[in-house]
Amino acid sequence: MQVKHLVTLKDYDGSWIRRNTGLAIRIKEDMKPGGSIMRSSSSYRNKLEGKRLVSLFEKPSLRTRVSFAFGMPLLGGFAETIDTKGMHFATSDAVAEIKSLSSLCDIIMIRPLKHATVALFAQHSTVPVINGLSESDHPCQALADVMTIHEMKGTLEGVKVVYLGIANNVSNSLSLACVESGAQFVLCTPPGEKGRDPDAKDPALMARLKASGRYTEEPDVAKAVKGAHILYTDTWVNMEHLGNAELLAARKELLMPYQLNKKVMEMAGPKALSMHDLPAHTGLEIDEYALHGPRSIAFRQAENRMWAQMAVMIRLLGEE
Repeated sequence: MQVKHLVTLKDYDGSWIRRNTGLAIRIKEDMKPGGSIMRSSSSYRNKLEGKRLVSLFEKPSLRTRVSFAFGMPLLGGFAETIDTKGMHFATSDAVAEIKSLSSLCDIIMIRPLKHATVALFAQHSTVPVINGLSESDHPCQALADVMTIHEMKGTLEGVKVVYLGIANNVSNSLSLACVESGAQFVLCTPPGEKGRDPDAKDPALMARLKASGRYTEEPDVAKAVKGAHILYTDTWVNMEHLGNAELLAARKELLMPYQLNKKVMEMAGPKALSMHDLPAHTGLEIDEYALHGPRSIAFRQAENRMWAQMAVMIRLLGEE
């Protein structure tokens, strides 16, 4: 049987994404009914009994690291987390290391410095590989996001999602997950190439989004957010570039008009909810109100990383 991976959501259709959302919600409702303390009698407790997850990190992580580390044991499996600086990938035959690692575990999650690394893992691993974030894609985040929207709105059909800031890996995966789930997605970034992260450009993705009929681009904030149900933003500078003061200053000058803040939420209407995949930089891409106010669902998003990824692991391992 062919090994299935989650390298990019482009490998899947809307049915696959919607099924993942449904399973994630069922797992959460079964393990944590009514949002209460987790119960030990869940029917999913032994779903992946004895399965071994190895999580590899070439970049910093909080939510991805913790959500995988706790998610697999909740399904009855084991989780090992490794920083790749303590391994031999940089100084040895990478393919040999991938083959060796996949012989010792049942599923691999990797947060690579470059997307080519996770693609190489998927090419040579004998077990499923999950992309924990690359410069072009963040599929785990997007699956948690559409789960969160579904929880709050009851559906994604007809929901208007507006992403403000810079087009990047997060907006790539989010836009596809939204349109494939029936939502209307609006990308609100500065016009031209300055509003796009050059590392995240993906012509094939753009062609698919435009063909869906549910994707639009609108650089005018007031026009973009009118009638929006969900307002979403992400950091303006990728974590590996946060020390680049020149880049940060340029992005700040360009993107401050696209900050997700109280004023923008008021433009959207009284029922608009705010989302951020975190970590956030309050005062830059988002203000205090939009992140911590009564209409923020950013922390529900953060928790749902675990549930969405638990569903992914169950499905990739053929235990659905």
